[in-house]
Amino acid sequence: MAAVLGGLALIGARAAQYGNWLVDDAAITFAYARNLADGLGPVAQPGVPPVEGFSNPTWTALLAIGRLLGLFDRGTLFGIPDYVLFPKALALLCCAGILIAAHSAASLVSRRPWLVTLCTGALLAAVPSFVVWCFSGLENSLFALLVTSLAVVAFRAAILGHLLTPKVAITVGLLAALAALTRPDGAIYAAAYPLTALIQLRRTTLASTVRSVLVSCAAFAALFGAYLTWRYVEFGRLVANTAVAKSQQVPDLKQFTRVGELVLYAGTLAVLLLVLVVGLVMARSSWWRQGIPALLVPLSLALIAYAVLNPDWMGEYRFATPVWAMAALIGPLATAEAFRGSGVRGRFVLAVAMAAALVPSGAAFADAGSRFRDQPTLPMCFVADRFGRVFNTYADLLDVKQGSILEPDLGGTSLTSRLPILDLAGLVDAKIADYYHDHDMAALRDRVFEDVKPTFLHFRLYWGGTTGIATDPRLLRDYYPLYTYPAPAELGGDWVRKDAVHSEEQLAAARAYAAAVVPETERKLWVWPRRSCGDTLRPGQTTLDQH
Repeated sequence: MAAVLGGLALIGARAAQYGNWLVDDAAITFAYARNLADGLGPVAQPGVPPVEGFSNPTWTALLAIGRLLGLFDRGTLFGIPDYVLFPKALALLCCAGILIAAHSAASLVSRRPWLVTLCTGALLAAVPSFVVWCFSGLENSLFALLVTSLAVVAFRAAILGHLLTPKVAITVGLLAALAALTRPDGAIYAAAYPLTALIQLRRTTLASTVRSVLVSCAAFAALFGAYLTWRYVEFGRLVANTAVAKSQQVPDLKQFTRVGELVLYAGTLAVLLLVLVVGLVMARSSWWRQGIPALLVPLSLALIAYAVLNPDWMGEYRFATPVWAMAALIGPLATAEAFRGSGVRGRFVLAVAMAAALVPSGAAFADAGSRFRDQPTLPMCFVADRFGRVFNTYADLLDVKQGSILEPDLGGTSLTSRLPILDLAGLVDAKIADYYHDHDMAALRDRVFEDVKPTFLHFRLYWGGTTGIATDPRLLRDYYPLYTYPAPAELGGDWVRKDAVHSEEQLAAARAYAAAVVPETERKLWVWPRRSCGDTLRPGQTTLDQH
């Protein structure tokens, strides 16, 4: 237990460096959790049609339970906003689970399981990509725990000769299903048990292997299939709306070269060292050969999943979290066994190799962590202020009682806007998601300007240029600018429908407010990126409420 707590302290200390930062996409899940707990159904805002704008049902459920228990989205805990504290505390618990799983594996094969566990914690704490995304408010920590757990269950079973028992097959199948319900790419881990069992296949175990694989697949299909059935009945889709909006395509062979990105990030020497110690262990120890595939298969699947997913705009290798968890587990386990099986000279050489490999990686990780700390990916609080509270204030100044807003950043906005949101990114709007999937930007613009006619709209850079909204003549025909960024036009700004403006005085007041508040709000994006944004986040809040 001391080793688990020690490793957890290292991870927690590193996470604390990122302060109250939460990525805005996490707040989309927060909004769904709030509305589910309040009995409003799977919606991003009260009263809007149900759309599966989340892709992490298990994480959403945990947050909804937290709200029902009064621990999340209610106020403050120990003086900290609970929308910050609760998801980060859950992440810390998941990291504790990873270290407990590491100790469970190490206790079976190492004389010093505490040391292996502590090293696992230290490695995880050192990797900014792991810490950043586990404590971002997203589901990464739970995902890593589920992948690590299924690997350790299979590893222990393989070492003890229990891999083909129904209990193990069902357990791994259910853990894989939970992983698939935590992230869409988690479905790949349905292959973990079958592949591990097939690697161990012998002529004498053919029947039991086939039977166990079928049992594991059935366990996976029962749980995951039940959710797919509900999804289709509720939303009319077999995949989450987010997957449609992001237009994930069938991968080609070139995408597998993206694994090289992770090698460079971790350090080529460190990766070669990992390959070396695993090779040494498999060459020397016959009993390890029974268990190591149970660890290498999930690691390989994690690498494949990273490679085939579309590149992620959030940066810092968000989709690689299970890779770091598995590598941090395998590395210390294999290194401990390699030391045990080496003489004095061999241990000295191995120690020198470790220093030569890990010191450069540690320095690179420290630099990456500092950069991300200074400029983290799109903070939720910035979005809550800029697109929730600012546009609420616009609506108050223009006396808009019933209106709507079109903009692409949904998290903080969903939690604070009193206006129904038309999602320019398509994550929580099924029709716009279909337009992105079909690459039909003309239809998207027609929906905006002819059908929905949002009262307010905001676009910038990519969103104005890619959709064509920035250059559509209906923009100037139907909307007044409230705040515009410098040229070119695609940089965009904030706009209001002309028929929502009742007087020149109101328009002038809204523009004066925008000129004073918007630049200051955007300046805070990098001046104070790790802040919280008040004790609570509620629809209707304005920037004036903060003074």
